[in-house]
Amino acid sequence: MANIKSAKKRAKQTEVKRKKNLSRKTAIKTAVKKVLVAIENNEPKEATLDLLRKAEAQLARAKCKKVLHKKTASRKISRLAKRVEATYKKDK
Repeated sequence: MANIKSAKKRAKQTEVKRKKNLSRKTAIKTAVKKVLVAIENNEPKEATLDLLRKAEAQLARAKCKKVLHKKTASRKISRLAKRVEATYKKDK
């Protein structure tokens, strides 16, 4: 543990940020899994697109908060959207 007052404060702040970032990452993983499960279970297109929008919003927020790198977030959004689009195109 640090001895200097500012180092102690920094350690506390780091721990708080770590917990928030972990929570955000977990929420993102859950949102992405919900979209993938919806695709697997052949749920209606509107329901899947709604889940996709929510996942995209969480990824965009994580990008702004610097939880994820901006290109990582963009790549995840792109791949997820591509997968949803491919699933419902072949249904036509």
